[in-house]
Amino acid sequence: HSVLNAKHHEKEAEIIARAGQAKTVTISTNMAGRGTDIVLGDGVRELGGLHVLGTERHESRRIDNQLRGRSGRQGDPGSSRFYLSLEDDLLRIFGSEKISSIMGRLGMQEGEPIEHGLISKAIENAQRKVEAHNFDIRKHLLEYDDVMNKHREIIYSLRKDILAGKEVPEIVEGMMDEKIETLVEQWTDPKNPPEDWDIKGLTENFSRIFGFRPKISARDLGEERFEKLDVEELTEILREQVRAAYKKREDLVGREDLGELERLIMLQIIDDQWVRHLQDMEHMKEGIGLRGYGQLDPLREYQKEGFALFQELMDRIREETLRTLFRLQFVSRAPEPVPKKKKKALHMSHGGEAAQPTTVKRQGKKIGRNDPCPCGSGKKYKKCCGANK
Repeated sequence: HSVLNAKHHEKEAEIIARAGQAKTVTISTNMAGRGTDIVLGDGVRELGGLHVLGTERHESRRIDNQLRGRSGRQGDPGSSRFYLSLEDDLLRIFGSEKISSIMGRLGMQEGEPIEHGLISKAIENAQRKVEAHNFDIRKHLLEYDDVMNKHREIIYSLRKDILAGKEVPEIVEGMMDEKIETLVEQWTDPKNPPEDWDIKGLTENFSRIFGFRPKISARDLGEERFEKLDVEELTEILREQVRAAYKKREDLVGREDLGELERLIMLQIIDDQWVRHLQDMEHMKEGIGLRGYGQLDPLREYQKEGFALFQELMDRIREETLRTLFRLQFVSRAPEPVPKKKKKALHMSHGGEAAQPTTVKRQGKKIGRNDPCPCGSGKKYKKCCGANK
């Protein structure tokens, strides 16, 4: 016989191919050999084909049908039979308790095989219950994942716009406006006069983010204007001061260089804060099921808590980005001088100091190539001593 398990997964095709041979027993999981035609060996067709034995029923009817489908393929004969106990988890948890009581009343002895349509029907009903239960679990998980998916779409869309670099100034400007509106909403009340607003708290938190003190007090604006101040006008005053301060930084660095800094800073902050948000959502999800004991829907509580955490995420991204951009220290550095090439010293000669050129004079008479060689050999010079010259 052959055993097909995780240790022999690389030989799965070879083991399955031999399963149709005569007198061959192949032991495998119900996940092996799916979608393959097992070719019957010589004489196997006459013996009734491949016979499949199942030692238990799977929670899903589809898996059982796939196991049955290993035999009787392509017109070949085949058969299958499944064995299971009434004490298996499938019947014990999801089956009807009537089956055991009926078997007891019929006087069935322990270990005696039972074959009845009632049993098959009960098994099928139990499998339906398991499939419905598993479907509800998957559906429930999908609903939880859908909450995170919405968060992911917003963050990835923002990150994509920043990577493109086309809308970075607009994104920064939007962050400024949103943060100013949040601060004004937090430290003022439209129903109360300006004298009752917490101008000190607004000023401190504003300075902590934008790096300078806003001019919004009665001393800065004047008593008369401050008394007539409303929330919309206060928001507009802060917006103008922030944009003026940022315009100075832009003029100092340049729009192109500042835009690149904005892009890099925002990407880094978004990545860091997104990782933190994922951890917060995972921690919250672990204990959200306990809300059910308080007669609350855990999914709705997860959606509500997740929305609150996402708002905190976006606020942290805005605050960290603005704080970093407004607190950057720009240092203007003078360009380094280009090193000059060293010139070689030129020795200038003056007319009085110039050395006179000397003429090389030949000693003796010039010997022609066809003249007799002076060595006295009687040969021509070019054939004798002048041959190598």
